[in-house]
Amino acid sequence: MSDDVHPENYEDVTIYDLDEADEEKLLLAHNECTFIWANKEGWPVGVIMSYVWRNGFFWLTASNQRARIAAVRRDPRVSIVVTSTGSPLPRNKTVTWKGMCTLHDDPETKAWFYPELSAAIRSEPEAQAYFAKFLDSPRRVILRVEPTQRIAYDGVKMGKATAEWIRAQAG
Repeated sequence: MSDDVHPENYEDVTIYDLDEADEEKLLLAHNECTFIWANKEGWPVGVIMSYVWRNGFFWLTASNQRARIAAVRRDPRVSIVVTSTGSPLPRNKTVTWKGMCTLHDDPETKAWFYPELSAAIRSEPEAQAYFAKFLDSPRRVILRVEPTQRIAYDGVKMGKATAEWIRAQAG
């Protein structure tokens, strides 16, 4: 471990960044995120949503009568938070992305996205088909979030660094 990565205190945890390869594994292994937007008063608001990560974008869906859709139309700046909790990966890994959200309601996007999302959250093909069918409703839109700024953390790295520092202090 390098001399500049040590846990004498936890004032700066940016030194425990999530590696790009681990981030990609996390984004592909998980299908749930916190989607955050600003309401009319400018307050941040978030909900848990299912997503798929494809070709460098987050893809989500909601009915267009949801408050978050009107908010995205007013201001497309959003954030997405993904954590490894609940995924097959070790706990204490997280990434937050600021991004720009674009809404889609075209048949081509729906045709590939509904089956992709269904496969991400349903394991049996029959359940996937039904879920995709239920998603295809008249007011539903698809949200595409283009990541613009990243904040990530790997608690596994911090745990290892802490253990090494404690051993060095005792030694």
